[in-house]
Amino acid sequence: MRRLLLGALLLAPTLAVQAADDETLIEQGRYLARAADCAACHTAEGGAPFAGGRPIESPFGTIYGTNITPDPQHGIGDYSRDDFYHALTEGETPSGRQLYPAMPYTSYHLMRREDSDAIYAYLNSLEPIARSAPETRLSFPYNQRWGVALWNLVYADALQPEDAASHSPAWQRGQYLVEAMGHCGECHTPRGWTGAMDLDHHLEGGMLAGYLAPSLKAEALAERGWTRDDLARFLRDGMSPQGSMFNEMFPVMHLSTQHLEDDDLAAMATYLLGDSPPEARRIDAHPLEELGDSARRGRQGYLDTCAGCHGIEGQGKPQVAVAMEGNTTLRLEAPDNLLKVMLNGIAAQDFPGFARMQEMPGFASKLSDAELADLSNYLRETWGGRAGDVSPEDVAALREESGHATP
Repeated sequence: MRRLLLGALLLAPTLAVQAADDETLIEQGRYLARAADCAACHTAEGGAPFAGGRPIESPFGTIYGTNITPDPQHGIGDYSRDDFYHALTEGETPSGRQLYPAMPYTSYHLMRREDSDAIYAYLNSLEPIARSAPETRLSFPYNQRWGVALWNLVYADALQPEDAASHSPAWQRGQYLVEAMGHCGECHTPRGWTGAMDLDHHLEGGMLAGYLAPSLKAEALAERGWTRDDLARFLRDGMSPQGSMFNEMFPVMHLSTQHLEDDDLAAMATYLLGDSPPEARRIDAHPLEELGDSARRGRQGYLDTCAGCHGIEGQGKPQVAVAMEGNTTLRLEAPDNLLKVMLNGIAAQDFPGFARMQEMPGFASKLSDAELADLSNYLRETWGGRAGDVSPEDVAALREESGHATP
């Protein structure tokens, strides 16, 4: 009896250390799962975290995020660490089933094994959810999963990082967070007809859910007014002098980047803008007398429709609407994002802390194509440094694409 008691006393500190080590690994995994933005694709709106079911629209059909809770039947409960790492980085389940590359294993293949193991420990600490995700149904031939194996031979590990040896430690950390964990290139890189990232134009911008995910190249960011401090702040808070997050970037901030440490956000900004970033371009507002005819007409439309929230001189209102001066959307070469926001509107959004932006209504049913063209030309010429060359025909094409009727 004494020996058993003595053995238990000797074993207790070891078990306590092991439990502490396990908890540390789980917390590390929680942080890395956020850095990898796992929840965005694996949590349905209003659903249990990581239980799957979120629809992911693609040119080939709708793909549903899978259940990655530790449920043995519907989730990853019967995955080993090796199984999980293989699925994460190679896109193949333990049964040999090919995952569609909506799961970004084409970027995750750069993930370190120890980080995969930490995420695995965190996910397996969650409550199992016995729920299957809706079945992905793609049109022929994209529904033939065996074809993904052939696709993988060409594209699965095509993304290779730039040599980091000559860069700062912050740049190197940022490269890992942007390219591997955050897989930013999956949305901000154009895709070819096969659906693979066009790596000749890596991070130069891509279409996502009908909007342009703009270029993240250093010169393009600087041209739109970004500094490293502003970019890090934007990733953390969802707001900066350049505007606020909307569309597909809002859940990225909400579920991922707002939870990252300031040093990691600064590292991401350092990687994107470089150790010696280009100078951010400043654009002074152009006076009315310097604007074209369409933009001058748009001034009255702005006063009638927009100034109540965005300010008479585009100064914006805190907790209500962003400023027009410095707004990055107005500086994009193509006007499509601006026009779609004016057509579709933006839902009210809560940001970290007590910050929020009220709903911006869509004006598809209130303004004609000509009125929207004049308004966008006024915004782009006055504050965006762009030509006022948006035509009513441009608006009509996007109106039809968005499914809005002509008022």
